Amino acid sequence: MDARDTDLKKELDATLHARRELGEEYESALVDSFLEKVDQRIDGAVERRVRRQLAEQQMQTARDSRSPGATDSWGERFGFGIVSLVLAVPLSAIGGGVAHLPGLLTAWAGIVGVNVVQAARTNPGLFGGRRKSSQNSDWED
Repeated sequence: MDARDTDLKKELDATLHARRELGEEYESALVDSFLEKVDQRIDGAVERRVRRQLAEQQMQTARDSRSPGATDSWGERFGFGIVSLVLAVPLSAIGGGVAHLPGLLTAWAGIVGVNVVQAARTNPGLFGGRRKSSQNSDWED
């Protein structure tokens, strides 16, 4: 038996004892008082459940928003492209100045590599990966 059930049983016993002492003329007031306590207990339990469900939904929403691709938007892609081009200028200068043509090619290979990884992350299946099919086939596992 739960502690809350024990408290409720004590309240009921006290109400029945008070009814015996006070008589039938106070019966409706005693019953109303007891039912008010039961309503408060039910309201508290419902409120706790609703708060728990809301917290679970908020956590699920937070998890979903952090997943890759969930934040994929045109603005993010555009911003990544701009930052990539802005950083390409000093990287090209450093690579070309230090190691001439091989350094320049290495810097641009890194820039292109970072952009390819970003594109693959935001667009799964873009580079020949398996695309998710909306139809289930008997031939696929």
